[in-house]
Amino acid sequence: MSILVGVKVFADTAAFSKALSERAYEFQAVSSRAQGAGAIDHRFGIGDGPVFVTDNWTSKAAFVESFINPELQAFIGSVGSKPAADLEITVGESVDSPDQF
Repeated sequence: MSILVGVKVFADTAAFSKALSERAYEFQAVSSRAQGAGAIDHRFGIGDGPVFVTDNWTSKAAFVESFINPELQAFIGSVGSKPAADLEITVGESVDSPDQF
C-alpha cells in the first residue's frame, strides 16, 4: 500500500519555472535520490501563486525522512520557495476506486 502526498508550495513561480530549465540536472538528482528513498512517482503543477507537488511514496515514513533532509530543504528554498512553514502538506493512504485511471 502506498501513500499520496500533496504539497502546496507558496513560491515565486517565475523563479521556479526558470529553475526547471536552467537547473534541470539538479531536479534530476533530487528525483534520483527520492526514487532511491521510496518515491514511486512525482509531478509539479504551477498555479497562480503556488506550485503544486503530487507524489506517490511507498510509505509516509519514507516521504518524511526524504523531505526533512537539509539538502532538499536548501534546494527547495533556492528555486523560489518560501520557508517550509509556509508549505501545505497533505498525506493520505492510496486507495483503489471504481473511477481510477
